[in-house]
Amino acid sequence: MTAHVIERTPSAVDQPLLIGTILEAGVRSAPEQEIVYADKMRMTYRQMGERVRRLASALASAGVKPGDTVAVMDWDSHRYLECFFTVPMMGAVLHTINIRLSPEQVLYTINHAQDDVILVNREFLPLLDAIKDRIETVKTFILLDDGEGPESSSIQAHGEYEQLLAAANAEFEFPLLDENTRATTFYTTGTTGLPKGVYFSHRQLVLHTFALRAATSGDGHGRFNQSDIYMPITPMFHVHAWGVPFLATLLGVKQVYPGRYVPEVLLKLLVTERVTFSHCVPTILQMLLASDAVKQVDLSNWKVIIGGSALPKPMAKAALDMGIDVFTGYGMSETGPVLTLSHLQPHMEAWDNERQAEVRSLTGRPVPMVTLRIVDEDLNDLPHDGKSQGEVVVRAPWLTQGYLNDPEQSEDLWRGGWLHTGDIGVITEDGYLKITDRIKDVIKTGGEWVSSLDLEGLVLQHSSVAECAVIGVPDAKWGERPLALVVKKPGAEVTAEEIRELVAGYAEKGVISRYGIPENITFVDSLPRTSVGKLDKKVMRAEHIG
Repeated sequence: MTAHVIERTPSAVDQPLLIGTILEAGVRSAPEQEIVYADKMRMTYRQMGERVRRLASALASAGVKPGDTVAVMDWDSHRYLECFFTVPMMGAVLHTINIRLSPEQVLYTINHAQDDVILVNREFLPLLDAIKDRIETVKTFILLDDGEGPESSSIQAHGEYEQLLAAANAEFEFPLLDENTRATTFYTTGTTGLPKGVYFSHRQLVLHTFALRAATSGDGHGRFNQSDIYMPITPMFHVHAWGVPFLATLLGVKQVYPGRYVPEVLLKLLVTERVTFSHCVPTILQMLLASDAVKQVDLSNWKVIIGGSALPKPMAKAALDMGIDVFTGYGMSETGPVLTLSHLQPHMEAWDNERQAEVRSLTGRPVPMVTLRIVDEDLNDLPHDGKSQGEVVVRAPWLTQGYLNDPEQSEDLWRGGWLHTGDIGVITEDGYLKITDRIKDVIKTGGEWVSSLDLEGLVLQHSSVAECAVIGVPDAKWGERPLALVVKKPGAEVTAEEIRELVAGYAEKGVISRYGIPENITFVDSLPRTSVGKLDKKVMRAEHIG
């Protein structure tokens, strides 16, 4: 029997899923709600709606047309939020440039994305000055000026952002687009090779926003509702700031954009603007928890999603003890990003902090519309018993459909019709995913897999350890052995033998294999990180293995 496809009357309109409808919803429901940029700017949703139209008029006057690519180099600001909407609503593509990449990598992404226009904060002009002569396609630069940065530059700007908006027409009419129109592009840096471009359509971003809404609405911890006040502490160039600015705008909540991430500034904004909902990587949370200023601040109304890398249980416990509602979110650049959230189930909310931290530091359960599996090399499902490890593969309506202009790696990403995350994990009987390692980082020793993430979590249990990373080093007898790179807390002392004894104690309890006890422990001043704050084990392997 053939399934029935719906019939459409000639006058019926199949309303496309477009980013503009998110903005319309926020302006309609909360026209006088505030959007704040640090101590520099305040505006209402009504004003943002007008500014988005003015920006579109200004960009059109500068030559931007549907199909063009408009890049942004800025700190987290109201301007970035306006570009999140304006550029895709025009039918152009928004390229969010990772300003933490090396100049050569920035140049590669600009040329590979074929940017036509770059909106650049004055502070990043020296970076562009250094590569300007090798930029291939950019016709126009627009200056974003907070009054900081060099006075002179070889970059000839078409105009300054605020001045262009002030002079622009506020009655721009946006085109009706196909919902599959590409809206955004950005680049993910892996352990090898050049940055890879991922891309997302209007439809994908709207569906991701709706899924986040479904996953975070209602009562209980970790919820995001219209009474909340939102401040991202994940760069807006990184996976659309995890997509939360779109959700915040849909809900019409107060939004606070902090600019450059400085602990004292973040804490001040948290207090003065009464922020209740954020997201960040563990490094940022650790930086805030270690700040002297945090001792004077009440953070008991703050909900924080931690992603980018594993949330260590000790950090989760420390945050909970301060009253912070902390929990894990999981995804990657290719997934747009959110796949799972580690919300507690209702009966768990009465547990003590130690027990809650155990669940909150898991990778989480899939949000609506995500199908997630752990599989062997032949894509066969593995048991959900909390022990059987396999690669995490996924399907969802918002996953990148490939890498930009890279058909070979795109097919490898989607081999077998599932997006391959490159992560190894287990799924518990009650449906929580736990990432145990990256495929490239797992340590094969004595014929067994040892999870570098599990080992790191155990070493971090020591009260004198601030950070830990574990990599595998070649070993003639065992194939590989774990090497633990340890950063001590300021003023604290710990010996390698104490750390080995700590891990050995967990091995005796069966928490980790005895093969996981590291003979090799090296104390370091700091750990190398990628441009988005993740531990950079590629660099560690190069430094300690050669």
